[in-house]
Amino acid sequence: MQLDASKLRQRITPLFEENFQKFGELGAAVSIWQNGKAIVDLEGGFKDARRKQSWTSDTLVLIWSATKGLGTACVLHVLEEHKIDIERRVTEFWPEFAQAGKENITLAQLLSHQAGLAALDRKADVLDYAGVISALEEQKPLWPPGTAHGYHARTFGYLLDELVKRIAGQSLREYWRKTFAGPLNLDLWIGLPEKENPRVATMYAAKAGNLPQPKQFYVDLVSPGTLARKAFTSPHGLHAISAMNDPAIRAEPIVSFGGIGSANSLAKFYAMLANGGELDGRTFFSEKTMRWMTTTLTDGIDRVFQMPTAFSAGFMKDSKTSMHRIFGRTHSEQQSKGSTSAFGHPGAGGSHAFADPENKISFAYVMNQMEQSVLPNEKSLRLVDAIYDLL
Repeated sequence: MQLDASKLRQRITPLFEENFQKFGELGAAVSIWQNGKAIVDLEGGFKDARRKQSWTSDTLVLIWSATKGLGTACVLHVLEEHKIDIERRVTEFWPEFAQAGKENITLAQLLSHQAGLAALDRKADVLDYAGVISALEEQKPLWPPGTAHGYHARTFGYLLDELVKRIAGQSLREYWRKTFAGPLNLDLWIGLPEKENPRVATMYAAKAGNLPQPKQFYVDLVSPGTLARKAFTSPHGLHAISAMNDPAIRAEPIVSFGGIGSANSLAKFYAMLANGGELDGRTFFSEKTMRWMTTTLTDGIDRVFQMPTAFSAGFMKDSKTSMHRIFGRTHSEQQSKGSTSAFGHPGAGGSHAFADPENKISFAYVMNQMEQSVLPNEKSLRLVDAIYDLL
């Protein structure tokens, strides 16, 4: 069903403004597309806590783990180009991976967080790419691969990057620029060029407050020795939010959580995916590859998050076992509008992005004042609800 852009803007604008007035937003932007066209773009607030620099349509910001969606698209494009099915084993393309019981892990299991490599036993620095890859090669799965899933918060990006290098012979950053960012004219970077720094909003850590659900996960996140703590601290380094504001760190191509861009470009990327893999007269993905993105491969209690999550080949999906819908479906129990084909990837603190192929809708929300949440919160979900209320 076609959204009425005027009605949508009338519904979204006051909700977006409330994010600043009632929910403590500092600077933010939202972009909504349908049928390959932007229908709502809003931005507001400030790039800095001193409120000296206004947030404009030209502002870029860190998107944290929403970067994983970009990295996933690169891997799936590589697989399509080389006619590789996701049921193939990782070791066919990465022989050194076949250590410590990982010989039979498939690409599908790796992409859907079922490989059991959510944390590393060996200490490796987040900026030491070779060291992290070596540690991953030696790592014994934390559970039998394919029997469960758990969010690979930091290791996932390295696994994606290495697959692109092994199969396509180039870094994921290079592949992203050549295959997607360049052709689609996306202001969306994995490794930010130095000249773009003046446009980037400063990122601020979450303020103390009540812990969101599931509370045990957030308790474990700061408790040494827990799987949640290990998953979010290995590889080691860049744990302070302020470190991510360093131009030298922004320049690093950290696929797990280092992407920087605008809401409009993030939504445009997902608009291509929502439009069957086509945009601006170009076809990026086949129907088969699009099915890899929309088809749930694992669903249930996440060993890291300790709540129901679901994954397709690299993207998050709404879990059928949870009433908390975040990708193209309302999170309200009284409503059922939405799409079971929707998929995307959120980022820590409140950023959120997804594609809904059924309704050809894409959505992106970005901000610089983080919340104590690694999954989408009310500030973006209220806007998502407003979209589906009008369908």
